[in-house]
Amino acid sequence: MTSHRQSSQFYCHFRPPFSCPCTTLTHLLWMLLLGLCPQTQAQQETQPHSIKIEGDITLGGLFPVHARGPAGVPCGEIKREKGIHRMEAMLYALDQINSDPDLLPNITLGARILDTCSRDTYALEQSLTFVQALIQKDNSDVRCSNGEPPMFPKPERTVGVIGASGSSVSIMVANVLRLFAIPQISYASTAPELSDKSRYEFFSRVVPPDSYQAQAMVDIVKAMGWNYVSTLASEGNYGESGVDAFLQISREAGGLCIAQSIKIPREPKPGGFDKIIKRLMETSNARGVIIFANEDDIRRVLEAAKRANLTGHFLFVGSDSWGAKISPILNQEEVAEGAVTILPKRASIDGFDSYFTSRSLENNRRNIWFAEYWEDDFKCKLTRPGIKYEPGRRKCTGEERIAQDSIYEQEGKVQFVIDAVYAMAHALHSMHLDLCPGSAGICEKMDPVEGRMLLQYIRSVSFNGSAGTGVMFNENGDAPGRYDIFQYQLSNTTNPGYRCIGQWTNHLRLNAEEMQWSGGDNIVPDSVCSFPCELGERKKMVKGVPCCWHCELCDGYQYQLDELTCDMCPFDMRPFPNRTGCRATPIIKLEWSSIWAIIPVFLAVLGILTTSGCIITFIRFNDTPIVRASGRELSYVLLTGIFLIYLITFLMIAEPSALVCGFRRVLLGLGMCITYSAMLTKTNRIYRIFEQGKKAVTPPPFISPASQLIITFILVGVQLLGIIIWFGVVPPHTIIDYEEQRPPNPEFARGVLKCDMSDLALVLCLSYSILLMVTCTVYAIKSRGVPETFNEAKPIGFTMYTTCIIWLAFVPIFFGTAQSTEKMFIQTTTLTVSMSLSATVSLGMLYIPKVYVILFHPEQNVQKRKRSFRAVANTVATQLSQKEDKQNGESKSGAITPDRSQ
Repeated sequence: MTSHRQSSQFYCHFRPPFSCPCTTLTHLLWMLLLGLCPQTQAQQETQPHSIKIEGDITLGGLFPVHARGPAGVPCGEIKREKGIHRMEAMLYALDQINSDPDLLPNITLGARILDTCSRDTYALEQSLTFVQALIQKDNSDVRCSNGEPPMFPKPERTVGVIGASGSSVSIMVANVLRLFAIPQISYASTAPELSDKSRYEFFSRVVPPDSYQAQAMVDIVKAMGWNYVSTLASEGNYGESGVDAFLQISREAGGLCIAQSIKIPREPKPGGFDKIIKRLMETSNARGVIIFANEDDIRRVLEAAKRANLTGHFLFVGSDSWGAKISPILNQEEVAEGAVTILPKRASIDGFDSYFTSRSLENNRRNIWFAEYWEDDFKCKLTRPGIKYEPGRRKCTGEERIAQDSIYEQEGKVQFVIDAVYAMAHALHSMHLDLCPGSAGICEKMDPVEGRMLLQYIRSVSFNGSAGTGVMFNENGDAPGRYDIFQYQLSNTTNPGYRCIGQWTNHLRLNAEEMQWSGGDNIVPDSVCSFPCELGERKKMVKGVPCCWHCELCDGYQYQLDELTCDMCPFDMRPFPNRTGCRATPIIKLEWSSIWAIIPVFLAVLGILTTSGCIITFIRFNDTPIVRASGRELSYVLLTGIFLIYLITFLMIAEPSALVCGFRRVLLGLGMCITYSAMLTKTNRIYRIFEQGKKAVTPPPFISPASQLIITFILVGVQLLGIIIWFGVVPPHTIIDYEEQRPPNPEFARGVLKCDMSDLALVLCLSYSILLMVTCTVYAIKSRGVPETFNEAKPIGFTMYTTCIIWLAFVPIFFGTAQSTEKMFIQTTTLTVSMSLSATVSLGMLYIPKVYVILFHPEQNVQKRKRSFRAVANTVATQLSQKEDKQNGESKSGAITPDRSQ
């Protein structure tokens, strides 16, 4: 071949194996390849930064063996746990797989393991090693010295990559591997954005993304019945992305509101944490605090809460950065009491412990960084060619033993590294079974392994991992979320500390009975914006804050239709006391036992007995002079009317029915109509007699008893005609009036069972009788000058005057109580008492004196000399003449002195 320089030059000529748009990333890749070709060639010859394990199929490995170096230096000090432990876990997994006769039989897995030095740009440079075999090189102008074409060694082909660790490194490498269709399985990268398959199609991971952690925390918050919390996040990718994921999931889930979302600066000013606590107290109901922060920030938040004397107020829910660590809560245990934290479910792999603690300088020469680890772990120095011995540092003997002469604790991600290697192996095994059935090794269909097809097999794997838990991937290439839930408990426990209270594996399993809060209380404290409304109260939502509301009572006749709405009960119903629904309004009527009924009934019974006594007396002494002089026929009619007036009281109090309502219509106005028709006929007769006596000695017409009865019945007939018409237009029936007794407090609401007789109808029913009464009163006034020998005129006059006063008092009482809740009782009592008093006045003025004379002074009940109408007229004329002369004489008394001796 030509010189090494020529070889280097033709080695660097290539073209992509497929046509693709010239994106910025693609251009960057070609530039990196062109710029790194000499370095890559040198690395291929010496490989100072990689481990090569021969095998039929080669897997790539990316591990942070070294820390990030200072400016200008790619790599720093060695990382024993996160670097060497994880890298050795891959070697351990390869050994287990290659020795397993059932997994990839007759196929050996090899590896090319690279150091990322915890730097994304350096990792990108290293990862180009994985794609060299996929780059087609142009060697048409290369010839050996004898003119024959050169023979190139077959380049190493990487079918899949295990790694990387940090999310930023995985993101950078995934962009390159996607271009060459190389599947990648990470064991530690948890950034949610790596779940975006439109950008990271070939990326998978055996650890759950941070979005699952956020989902688990949302589920914890909801399981404790909280709906109003605040968030705290350390400035940076971890804290901010964690809180963002929590906020997004809580919005999608609904029912959870964020009171405040506070960011902790990278370099907080003095008093900054005190201000954070003060801000959290602005929404003091939001006691739950979701915290995605580093250990230092967590500790300083707890210190500030303690200084503010708020021990026990805040209820912290911490992410995996808090986990089950002691350092964040050291000397702040009382403030941290009750804190719920989350930690990915992990397990220590006993087989790896046995493997790693048996490693030595002699049996682990394949790990090119193991000597460096040995020196760092045992704090000694190995003698190596070209390395100058440092005075004062112990020389390594090579006889040291891990875990015996040094502190050893398995790194937490070892389990996931082993699971990632096994996931790749199971995918290759399934692929081999499908493409190479019966073949003892790699067949043509798997040479080379097609990356996109392998990705499909990776996404389909399902097996029990190194810790006994299932390993599988969802459609985004993410592993199921598995977390342990801890709570820091201080009170009522013999061993204060973190206690596992549940797990989260796609859904939450929380043992609420094992939880304890500040002071040892087992009741979950509240972290809500508004407490649930009482029964009968609706929620009036606060605009823009769906978890906050004011409770408003469904007042009046409203009931709670749903949690947001009050609705009116139907007119015939009223709400339950707790206003959760409506119930029938009680129906009432005037009861006989009510005081409103007892008084009218007493008066009516007394009046009926008295009236009955008068009627019986008149019948018994029907032919006596007093009975005959009082006008027997009209007296019986008038007493009948009085009796009916008393009787109506019982109909007004009786339970309404169609029959009762019919009798009410008839008798309400009929009794008064009969009474005052008879009285009007009497007063009219007296008035006409004495008016006629002034003019002539002939009697006026229609003064006989028969004529008086006819006139009375004609007047009563008008009332009966009106009642008949009323019956025809509106037949009597009952109604239930729900408006009459409907006070502001529905507990006192009642439906009143009554006849269909409005106040107006009642007035119209009585109006004719009142007209008769007023007319009778007018005649009584006109007849006030009748001689005393005609003594019936004056009692009728007094009766009518008193009756008018009674009914004038009735009107304001009756109509003034129209708005009262006791309207029915007051109006019924007022009406019946007024009618009974009117009847009593008539009875007392006109008939009680007569009965008294008949019964107790029979000597006065004798026949007097009969006089003709002519004699009556002469007597009236003489008395009127004398009365006029007397009045004229009194007017002249100042000039004339009468002669008393005459």
